Amino acid sequence: MSTSVFILDCSVTMAWCFENEATPYADLVLTSLKQNKALVPPLWKLEVSNVLLMAERRKRIQEADILHFIRLLNQLPIKIEADTTSTSMSDLVLLGRIHQLTSYDTCYLHLALSLGLPIATLDKKLQEAAQQAGAGLYQP
Repeated sequence: MSTSVFILDCSVTMAWCFENEATPYADLVLTSLKQNKALVPPLWKLEVSNVLLMAERRKRIQEADILHFIRLLNQLPIKIEADTTSTSMSDLVLLGRIHQLTSYDTCYLHLALSLGLPIATLDKKLQEAAQQAGAGLYQP
């Protein structure tokens, strides 16, 4: 069996952290990481960290659980794709405008398109944009 590589976004990642956000799709993506690899833009670390910090402030998660979750993420085959930093702002704005995405979601779409990889996401707008742009959705 060959190894698949895909783009992982924050929505799927955080579904692994919070029980009330868990979905069968997110669970399948996580299970697929036993044999497959995920790539993320550098922005992913900031997004995940921000969700964890905001959840802690809202008393949805404790510090020990955050540290445990980060340790688990660090054990997964998730690689930060540094090449995305050379993308021009004009290209990101144009792509985001075309697909009506936030700049954050545009980074995931741009990475998927530039590497020819599908995206694992729970975000409906990003799912639509990935299909329209030809990146496709990751099917674990």
